[in-house]
Amino acid sequence: MIEVNERIAIDERDIEESFVRSSGPGGQNVNKLATAVQLRFHAERSAALSDAVRARLRGLAGRRMTKDGVLVIIAQRFRTQERNRADAYDRLIDLIRAASVAPVRRIATRPGRAAKRRHREAKTAHSKMKRLRQAPERDG
Repeated sequence: MIEVNERIAIDERDIEESFVRSSGPGGQNVNKLATAVQLRFHAERSAALSDAVRARLRGLAGRRMTKDGVLVIIAQRFRTQERNRADAYDRLIDLIRAASVAPVRRIATRPGRAAKRRHREAKTAHSKMKRLRQAPERDG
């Protein structure tokens, strides 16, 4: 089990990882070793995520989420498999952590008397400035 936060723990069976050739740094080993990690997290079938968290995760993941609900993370920043693997898991955990936080609902309010006055004064000042830019009227 991978601990995301106090409420969410992901089962390792919901994650598949494969190593592919990296396009990043690698020196002489760049064409010989598969150092990039492709992490596939099956979010749709994961029992650890609630429907609300799953929906927010889909929104946060964007194009990284397939139509089947599989989150794909590719890590190739580092030269070794271990560091890329740790980077991929960190990014997955950060993404799920961000999705687990429910957005705060906005309470609609109306502008106060002082705000209305400031708005009116700003409009008047802007109007005066535009009037001063105009060519003066010629007496006929």
